[in-house]
Amino acid sequence: MKKILQINSVCGIGSTGRIATDIHQLLLEQGYDSYIAYGRDSTIQDEKIIRIGTKYDNYAHVALTRIYDQHGFGSKKATKDFIKKVEKLNPDIIHLHNIHGYYINIEMLFDYLKEANKPVIWTLHDCWAITGHCAHFDYIQCRKWQTGCGYCPQTSSYPSSYIYDNSSENYIKKQETFTGVKSLTIATPSKWLANLVKDSFLGEYPIKVINNGIDLTAFKPTKSDFRKTFNLEDKFIILGVANVWNAKKGFDYFIELSKGISLNTVIVLVGLTPKQMEKLPKNIIGIRNTRDVQELAKIYSAADVFVNPTLEEVMGTTNIEALACGIPVITFDAGGCSENLNDQCGIVVEKENMGALNKAIETIYNNGKSLYMHHCIKRAKLYKKEDRFNEYISTYTNVT
Repeated sequence: MKKILQINSVCGIGSTGRIATDIHQLLLEQGYDSYIAYGRDSTIQDEKIIRIGTKYDNYAHVALTRIYDQHGFGSKKATKDFIKKVEKLNPDIIHLHNIHGYYINIEMLFDYLKEANKPVIWTLHDCWAITGHCAHFDYIQCRKWQTGCGYCPQTSSYPSSYIYDNSSENYIKKQETFTGVKSLTIATPSKWLANLVKDSFLGEYPIKVINNGIDLTAFKPTKSDFRKTFNLEDKFIILGVANVWNAKKGFDYFIELSKGISLNTVIVLVGLTPKQMEKLPKNIIGIRNTRDVQELAKIYSAADVFVNPTLEEVMGTTNIEALACGIPVITFDAGGCSENLNDQCGIVVEKENMGALNKAIETIYNNGKSLYMHHCIKRAKLYKKEDRFNEYISTYTNVT
């Protein structure tokens, strides 16, 4: 049975870390010899989980990024030591996830991949691989990545650089580094990202769309006392969920929405900071971020509509979580979000169109949640994590 090595910035934490561990678990169940290498944090500690470098290596890489904008070009000793371990491990297939995150040297890693000539799968969870600096550019409509970066308008965004702008040189180095691998297949969670990659210097590789999956045993219609706890028994609940609320996630649109909603309507936002919660208007209920999936499923299930006014999104996993809990979704047409829905389970709204957003909410309000519930749950079944991540295992068996 094949030996698979996944590489990601984190293990078991955050969306990409959970994807890696979910694939790892499926591989083990199917008899594969599976390993994960990670850079910063992990929820699993055993011999099949490999740490790359130390926290001090991470700090040094952060410093290199903050001052010189050379993210991905530090961690030389950590990477050298890691490659020795990989050579000893001798995996049959290497599956890359996020190789940004202050933990690995991309030039040294890809020199090894080209020399070892092993099949490589690379899942792009954002746009960092095709730019000279940023992980996302849709919000500011930047298209420099298509021809060559420079004079980056987002040096202060992740991975932040506060002194130098090295985006022009980074772009050239990435193009040289990432191209020319003999057996590399790129996977993206959405058609939207796949189309961007086709227009980039990575367009020389085969590209496969594999949607992210969710746990349908956790995200499902779930009864709770949520409405009673917050005295919302007779309210129409508009729900928003994010790990971090900022302008790109559409926080300001909820503030604007709150100014025009009726007395029997309330907005609930999950994932707010204490400072954000202090400044909320009275008709918005703020809830801190929660890692308790069952608690989150209860909140989704209690709502009447899920609204995602995001301005920048690769796939829109929260949309799917909401669908799985039986509530219709209204989403801005940002990134891959429109791919989550059909007309029976939600409404796609033109990005930044406040009038259309209000009209969509009114439509859901008039139709009622029950009209959509069955269709939402049916749609969410397309994203069952076991089915989606088994697509990776099928890919492993087909690559050479």
